[in-house]
Amino acid sequence: MRIPNHIGIIPDGNRRWALENGLSKEKGYKKGLKPGLDLFKLCEKEGIKEITYYGFTVDNTKRPKIQRLAFTKACVEAVKMLAKENASLLVVGNTESDVFPTSLIPFTLKRQVFGNGGIKVNFLVNYGWQWDLRDYFSSSEKSSDVVNLIKSRDISRVDLIIRWGGRRRLSGFPPLQSVYSDFYIIDNYWPDFKPEHFYNALKWYDRQDITLGG
Repeated sequence: MRIPNHIGIIPDGNRRWALENGLSKEKGYKKGLKPGLDLFKLCEKEGIKEITYYGFTVDNTKRPKIQRLAFTKACVEAVKMLAKENASLLVVGNTESDVFPTSLIPFTLKRQVFGNGGIKVNFLVNYGWQWDLRDYFSSSEKSSDVVNLIKSRDISRVDLIIRWGGRRRLSGFPPLQSVYSDFYIIDNYWPDFKPEHFYNALKWYDRQDITLGG
């Protein structure tokens, strides 16, 4: 079976899961922590080389403060959990905003290696595609160095994007890296993650005609 080198993860449905389980919306984010670690271990087992997790977007910060604090805390906890694994961690997001968690700033300055470095893990925290490409579009630079103006430049092209929660949209996932991504939708909410979701996505990907436009 052909295995994608790089998988993008959009872990949607936390709030809907919470409501359907008799909880307030903000309670759903914590339930997404274990699925994130479980998925990492499956990727490690199957030889995935890079994972990009979508933590929260600049637009998400418009939600009520109690939800914003909950998903910010969940992202910090997720990075701490992954830092105990064999991972090379990078956090990408707008650190100039006061909603960015200061404890994660060191992860934005340099990719941090834990254990044997295993899988490259990118975590998008307070990410926005306009923020990502702002300097690129405003620059008059014509040389090849212009790529350095893209803030997500250390994230490679994504082969397969998997979204939980049934929504059929990218929601601002890094645009340059996803131009040729295959996109797999799972109707189950992210807190209801099961290993078969991951394996069904891999089986589906293996059947796709990957031409990259050629």
